[in-house]
Amino acid sequence: MASDDLALAMNLQRLFVLHAVLTFAAAFVLAFAPDAIPQTVGISLPPSAFLVAYLLAAAELAMAVLSWGARNITDVNAVRVIVSSLITLHAASALLEVRAFLAGVSSVILANVAVRVTAIVVFWYYGFARRR
Repeated sequence: MASDDLALAMNLQRLFVLHAVLTFAAAFVLAFAPDAIPQTVGISLPPSAFLVAYLLAAAELAMAVLSWGARNITDVNAVRVIVSSLITLHAASALLEVRAFLAGVSSVILANVAVRVTAIVVFWYYGFARRR
């Protein structure tokens, strides 16, 4: 493995670890304080709707496990599939958050859209652009 490839792998590894930690934290909050995240954008989630947050928590946990497991994968094709999946997750989420904003959700949600766009760019850069 060339020196540049080793440096890239370390950066992508760190990105996977960071993503795993952040998505695990989101899963934890959604599972144990299901109304906390929606309240940040002005959405009141009644207890009868907590199932939605619980299902989202399960999806976040799955992404955390995927990211944590990806940190040691060396197969280029497998890494590309994982990176593509994470980019798709963040792109779809960002588009749906913009839709929610257009439907009247607080503009605070645009900060999360910016975080997701950053995630897309960083995953694309370390997962595809630097690997060419």
